Amino acid sequence: MSEVYEKLRQHLDSLPGGFPATESGVEMRILKRLFTPEEAEIAPFLTMNLEPGAEIAQRAGLDKEKVDSLLHRMAGRGLIFSIESRDRPHVFMAAQFVVGIWEYHVNDLDEAFVKDMAEYSTFLFKEAFGSLPQLRTIPVGKSIQAGMEVLPHEQAEELVRSQKKFLVAPCICRREHELSGAGCGKLMEACLIFGWGADYYERNGLGRMITLEETLEILRQADEEGLVLQPGNSRDIVNICCCCGDCCQILKNLKLYPAPADFSSSPFRVELDQEACIGCGSCPDRCQMDALEMNGEKAALKPERCIGCGLCVSTCPSEALKLVRKPQSMQPPVPQNQKEAFALRAKLRAQAKAELSDKLERLKNT
Repeated sequence: MSEVYEKLRQHLDSLPGGFPATESGVEMRILKRLFTPEEAEIAPFLTMNLEPGAEIAQRAGLDKEKVDSLLHRMAGRGLIFSIESRDRPHVFMAAQFVVGIWEYHVNDLDEAFVKDMAEYSTFLFKEAFGSLPQLRTIPVGKSIQAGMEVLPHEQAEELVRSQKKFLVAPCICRREHELSGAGCGKLMEACLIFGWGADYYERNGLGRMITLEETLEILRQADEEGLVLQPGNSRDIVNICCCCGDCCQILKNLKLYPAPADFSSSPFRVELDQEACIGCGSCPDRCQMDALEMNGEKAALKPERCIGCGLCVSTCPSEALKLVRKPQSMQPPVPQNQKEAFALRAKLRAQAKAELSDKLERLKNT
């Protein structure tokens, strides 16, 4: 049985988000908790392309009806992704562990699961967000000033208004911290899902459909509560997460670096006019990366820690802070859609692994 789960782990690790092995084996405990042996056996036959059950069954060499039934069950349990439309054949694809399977279990958390994920997250998030972040940072609406160059995919309201289906789900990061007694008390319904993703979430009871107006209100509330806006790292999006530095595993891990700006995906950074600063002290409280601090009676900026979220700008009473566009050479590429993002992330992960292997081999021979 352990061989089945090791093959599943290798399959998940081959996906763009990764699923690395650890010495403690915590990742195996997680897999055995989520997948039955039968589910673990079929999962590696799915790819990151949407396919009908018959193709997956043929690849696995198994009965079509049995596989189709199993795939529907797995999709309903948040182990794979599916599109189940009335007017076309149902199709299925593999789900990364993060962002994917973990988030699909927002309603299944308990203390043991949360404890295992807390142990594993340090290993996992280096893989999931190291080569090309799965999420990018965009500025909150009030921080965008007149005359500022901002592309449509960099504006939350523009992104939202281009959608037709809107769903809100609980934030899994806040929910896991709440379960462990370390909740922040901020907005719980903070994950916005769109399109086919919204259908999947609704079908599995992971969230509720809302209107465009309700979605825009959540964005307004996110700014008010000091939450960083993080859509998927592509121009065509399926989600926007409203994240805090207290609970969000991405921001918490990013915050550990001496220069978070180097590892975030954002085209903006903040500039501070110290002469205009009135020393109100609001910006250090708003910043999730400790990029701002009070130095005597004035704010001081650490630009290497700024991820361009704009939270400090939207509440600065003296307009001493403003967002500016980074030089073109410092602006990270943003793939057009999720499929392109998956392909680019997989390519960059493969390159990083090859470089590490080469480096280890050279060290061995010295």
